[in-house]
Amino acid sequence: MTLIKVKSRGTDNVTGRKNILYNGAMQIHQRGNTTTASGSSKYFVDRFNVFHNGNQAVANLQQSTDVPSGNGFAKSLLIDVTTAESSVAAGEIAVLRQIMEGYDLQQLQYGASSARPVTLSFWVKSPKAGTHICELWHFTSPVRTQSQSYTVSSANTWEKHSVTFSGDTATALDNDSNYTMAVQWGLFAGTNYTSGTLATSWQNSGDTNRYVGQQNLFDNTSNNFYLTGVQLEVGNSASDFEHRSFGEELSLCQRYYWQFGTGDPNYTPIGAGVAEGSFSNIVMVYPTKMRAAPSIAYQGVQIFDGSTLAGATGLRGGYIGKRSINQQFHHGSLVTGRGVYASLTGTSSYLSFSSEL
Repeated sequence: MTLIKVKSRGTDNVTGRKNILYNGAMQIHQRGNTTTASGSSKYFVDRFNVFHNGNQAVANLQQSTDVPSGNGFAKSLLIDVTTAESSVAAGEIAVLRQIMEGYDLQQLQYGASSARPVTLSFWVKSPKAGTHICELWHFTSPVRTQSQSYTVSSANTWEKHSVTFSGDTATALDNDSNYTMAVQWGLFAGTNYTSGTLATSWQNSGDTNRYVGQQNLFDNTSNNFYLTGVQLEVGNSASDFEHRSFGEELSLCQRYYWQFGTGDPNYTPIGAGVAEGSFSNIVMVYPTKMRAAPSIAYQGVQIFDGSTLAGATGLRGGYIGKRSINQQFHHGSLVTGRGVYASLTGTSSYLSFSSEL
């Protein structure tokens, strides 16, 4: 009789599409560089966000070409400290994170005895050697958390690290498009988050156990933190990074955010419609179905009716859906009933749609 060895469920790595996270190679950077400061939650490289409530610290959030050599990566994200936080108050914290919706997480089988472990792997270049913390934050009631540490051997040197999180048998993951879980990298944390014992198994959130030992990566304006090659996969070990095409990664990111500009040529058309005196209805179809009806922001949009240009001065109402929009732009008076199209006025102009978590 031949015995067949069967791998235990939840401990082997999956095949095929395996990376639960988006844009792990940091290829997509639709917004351009931005800045984070106290009280902010800022997206920069697509799907990556810095949550920050430090009183002093300021950092530029960028896409970088500094990457680990010979590993297939062309881009990284960069957090460049410009105002230091040398003395972190007890209640201050900053984390880099990617927030995930429940639809992408059901294979983890949380809330059952079959709950599956996940392994987070990444390349990091940190300004500090020593202990760093990664966390899974399950946004439920009560919040559930688990933290794992990794140790940077050499400051300002590219290193590959991985940490494994056990499955949560106690609390199920919501099956919807809302904020369900975040994977988070500590940047700094006050004693409210560091004075306990690191929660290496799932717990109802006790803040003092979340970031025990975390280095302060914001204590000097020469500090730069880089990250790339980020992968979250089912299983107890890290496998090779799953490289996806630029087009596929862009489409995945556009579920949460997309834009015309910045950097598109002058007068790039963005949509067509009809004038109604001091406003125009502009109809647009999104490149992909968005997670939710988006919020809209713009700079430097103009409306043209064939003879007259009118700069957009505001937005009003209209239909905003997950697949398309009839947006009403205010502007100077145009001829009611005349066909119009909207365009960007310059290379720094943009029109953006966000349904971020």
